[in-house]
Amino acid sequence: MISSATGVLAFLSEEEAELKVFALQTLNDDIDTVWTEVANSLGLIEELYEDESFPERQLAALVLAKVYYHLQAYNDSMVFALAAGDLFSLEDPGEFEETIISRCVDQYIATISAKSTASDSDKLAELTTTFSGITAAAVSSPTSPFSQKALPPKSLLSRDSIDNTILEATGKERSGSVAPSQATDKALQRVIDRLFESCLQQGRYRQVVGIAVEAKNLDVLRKVIKRASDDAKQAKANPLEANPAEELMEYTLSVCMDIVQERGFRHAILRLILDLLNEIPEPDYFSIAKCAVYLNSDEEASRMLRQLVEKGDRISIANAYQIAFDLYDNGTQEFLGKVLASLPAQPAAKRESNSEATENEGLLADQGSSEEELPEGTAKVYGNIREILDGSKTIRLNLEFLYRNNRNDSSILNKVRDSLEGRNSIFHSAVTFCNAFMNQGTTNDKFFRDNLEWLGKAVNWSKFTATAALGVLHRGNLSQSRKLLEPYLPRAGGLGNGSVYSQGGALYAYGLIHANHGADAVDYLKEQLSSAEDEVLQHGGALGLGIAGMATGDNEVLEKLKDILFQDSALNGEAVGLSMGLVMLGTGNTQAIEDMITYAHDTTHEKIVRGVAMGMALIMYGRQEGADVLIEGLLNDPDPTLRYGGIMTVALAYCGTGSNKAIRKLLHVAVSDVNDDVRRVAVMSLGFILFRKPASVPRMVELLSESYNPHVRYGSAMALGIACAGTGLDEAIDLLEPMMKDPTDFVRQGALISLSMIMVQQNEVMNPKVATIRKTLKKVVGDRHEDAMTKFGAALALGIIDAGGRNCTIGLQTQSGNLNMAGIVGMAVFTQYWYWFPFTHFLSLSFSPTSVIGLDHDLEIPDFKFHCATRQSLFDYPPEQEVKTEEGPALIATAVLSTTAQAKRRAQKKERAQRRESMDIDTPAPKSGGDKMEVDDDKKEEPEKKDDAEKKEEAKKKPEKEKVGFEIENMSRVLPEQFKYISFPAGRYRPVKKPTGGPLLLDDTQPEEEKTLVEEKLKKVTTERAPVAGQQARGQEGRGLGGRGRGGLEALVDGRSGGNDIVNQLLRGSGSGRSPFGNLIDMPATPGMPDTMGSGAAAAAGVLTAVDEDGEGDEEAPVPGEFEYFSDGSDDEEEL
Repeated sequence: MISSATGVLAFLSEEEAELKVFALQTLNDDIDTVWTEVANSLGLIEELYEDESFPERQLAALVLAKVYYHLQAYNDSMVFALAAGDLFSLEDPGEFEETIISRCVDQYIATISAKSTASDSDKLAELTTTFSGITAAAVSSPTSPFSQKALPPKSLLSRDSIDNTILEATGKERSGSVAPSQATDKALQRVIDRLFESCLQQGRYRQVVGIAVEAKNLDVLRKVIKRASDDAKQAKANPLEANPAEELMEYTLSVCMDIVQERGFRHAILRLILDLLNEIPEPDYFSIAKCAVYLNSDEEASRMLRQLVEKGDRISIANAYQIAFDLYDNGTQEFLGKVLASLPAQPAAKRESNSEATENEGLLADQGSSEEELPEGTAKVYGNIREILDGSKTIRLNLEFLYRNNRNDSSILNKVRDSLEGRNSIFHSAVTFCNAFMNQGTTNDKFFRDNLEWLGKAVNWSKFTATAALGVLHRGNLSQSRKLLEPYLPRAGGLGNGSVYSQGGALYAYGLIHANHGADAVDYLKEQLSSAEDEVLQHGGALGLGIAGMATGDNEVLEKLKDILFQDSALNGEAVGLSMGLVMLGTGNTQAIEDMITYAHDTTHEKIVRGVAMGMALIMYGRQEGADVLIEGLLNDPDPTLRYGGIMTVALAYCGTGSNKAIRKLLHVAVSDVNDDVRRVAVMSLGFILFRKPASVPRMVELLSESYNPHVRYGSAMALGIACAGTGLDEAIDLLEPMMKDPTDFVRQGALISLSMIMVQQNEVMNPKVATIRKTLKKVVGDRHEDAMTKFGAALALGIIDAGGRNCTIGLQTQSGNLNMAGIVGMAVFTQYWYWFPFTHFLSLSFSPTSVIGLDHDLEIPDFKFHCATRQSLFDYPPEQEVKTEEGPALIATAVLSTTAQAKRRAQKKERAQRRESMDIDTPAPKSGGDKMEVDDDKKEEPEKKDDAEKKEEAKKKPEKEKVGFEIENMSRVLPEQFKYISFPAGRYRPVKKPTGGPLLLDDTQPEEEKTLVEEKLKKVTTERAPVAGQQARGQEGRGLGGRGRGGLEALVDGRSGGNDIVNQLLRGSGSGRSPFGNLIDMPATPGMPDTMGSGAAAAAGVLTAVDEDGEGDEEAPVPGEFEYFSDGSDDEEEL
């Protein structure tokens, strides 16, 4: 090692080449210690490198590269390292080599991806609208990150900076450094090829895949996957071990779905994976299904199902069923309809015999592309696949699961009802929503049936909301939907059937029952919408039609809705605009958007503009770059409502992508727009973009949650709830807890709702704060001094936190990782409750059952157990709340029994005196005292002994730790976090794929043996018609609320009888004395309900008499005897 380079550097000026080479070799070996001296002679070394006659130019380049590396001129260092050729070693890299390799990879990615972007950039869609003059320059302006060109990503994986790359975003070279020549590009390619080969030889395929994806180089991606497949064949590995090629494709698929942000490039990767999977003899069919759904390739899905059915073996049939369940879980109605239409037709006779109800037949289920006669076994399999694809099987299984596992605590709902005055419409709606969310999909409408008097207090739109709640309660109960809603649905011929608000709410409810499963419901709702003339009916019918026909792309429905929209009615216009977006969800239909934008500029009604703006956002769902022109046009509009729609378009077009440009745009608008509504929704929309990365949201909105503007604070609260729903994330809770005490009422409301979303299905073991939050929610609801808006939020929160009988979570992505379209749309429309309360019901679309439902080859539910390798308390249901005696009843009891209590006290005093007197007479005093002491001692000793025994038992129990591992029955609740502990022990049934929740096909290894099935409880239940306010439900007479004979009282609530003047006088009160029942006669009646006063008045009179007699008996009946017995005592007079 040399201590000084002065002498060696002198050799560089010699004429003999050998001396120069010697000097370079010496400097290269000790460059780390002498680079400071060499830096002053860089000119000499560069001259040697540029001298083509010099034999060791590459050595000179290597020395230059190392000196520039120490000078931190990494770009120049990389260029000279590339010029060094093979002297730049990759085999045993040190710090210098690793740094230069990293720079080479980044340069390679920047160069290749820029070329790909320049050649493959898609043209923005043309919109012939009022803002169609937007230029590409405007779209790609610095203030607007929605650009035709990809941002110059140093990589798609969002590394820290792009400062030192040679190639800029525009493709221009930098000045001030060594510019890359064509030779340098070739040298760069050679280094990358050497790097790839080194990785492949060591089996590090994933590194190459990552570089290829970032560089958008599909050729390299194809080569590396094929190389992995060839290496596996040559190695002839153990067949039980996983195939590295399949693992690599699974990894590539996950990278593509979770990291790649550009929609076009993602499609290209998926298409490549699909082609490679089809080349494998036994491919991963579930990955193919995932690709087919995302690419919207119904032909590929149909071909795969046919292929599996044709194989005919047990495993292939089970795989076909499982894939059908996955397709239904992730596909749109339009996609599923095309798959159904391409499957072989089922014989008409068998189709009729297999169908249980007309409403269960799926969309396009009667169409088929094949007329060949199918064997009986094959026809049965296709029939089962059709039943799965049209959704009826999944819906029926979820309905059974929610019904049999309903763990709702009715005391919470009763507390909310008692705390909120039903005559106030906002509070009545709050209780309605709380009940609907708590019992979503369980078919449990007991609260309504037991509280008909309370239900009768609903008027106008509260009645609309309460009726629509039946659709949430019975969501998925397809075969019984007409029977349930019969008392409310409009009758044929346009005849009234009660209030128009009830009828409109019933149409809305009918759509909610058939949500995202239109089938016959769409035809029925189209017919009702066509015949409806009242605006309320049109409003409810449009909402129901939009929900049932979600993403069908039905142009006939669109035209029908458009005709109603052009009537320019503010009342129904908002619902119609929204429904147009729901029907064309995600289609990007240009014609529909043009019509909607034009009409939004023509109309003067803000409600219509808001509905149309939301509709356009829904049409652009998931379109990403395809929505950029529309987004720019809406965000530059002077109308704040259309700018609001532009922000919602950003949220839905880029939902779940984590797109950096979308986030920048939202944050920019959140702090710059002049309208509070736009700023609020901009912050809230961050939750939609980032719900796949919930941990990043609290950090992003931390400062916004402390903004001076309450609308921004509310938006940040809702963003946390949307993105972190069901996670129990501590960072999000820490931000929301102070907001529960915010000075602004609607900020507190947003914080409470968001906390309930985050805490859904959490227990105290998973998150100790859940008990405190539940207690806070109940306290807010019962606080008389709290603002109405905050109490409304607390009531909603109590329903959300126990959603679906505590068996549902809020899922914006499916169990298999795809976007949950219905859930995202439901959450987006739910946020519009700010303007219109009935939209609150849309949140039920986001509720996803958390279950494992094992099915055998016959799609029956076998009775079997699987294992969970953790403590049972970790994922157990929260304990039910203890019902405490309320202050009200206690005070009433004291008032009624006051004289009796005094009499009892006197009697006890007299009895004690008499006992002392008798003891003095009958026995000597010492003995008496001794006996008394003995008795007292005995009494004291007994509890002491009991306490000692209890302490011993507790001491025994404490050391016993909870057993780790427990068995779970089929069709039980399994939380998403629980799946990592789930295993299927060796036995009769084995799953065909890794369980992810929902229906799971099982391979029966002993099909010849008799099997035990789980009994379906829902089949035994007789569905009754929905309850009607003011009228006793059938089969409820004499039962009522607590068996108190409410039938007559409910009839009296209607207040339309003139047959019993005495009862009416009792109810109203006379003179200055006001009857406690006087307010009941003035309650709003439900129009169209039959009079039941004849028998009801007599029954009510009996009830009133019974109440009076009971009260009188409690208060006075015992008094004569007791006073008569103690009338001579002077002590009694004193107490009186």
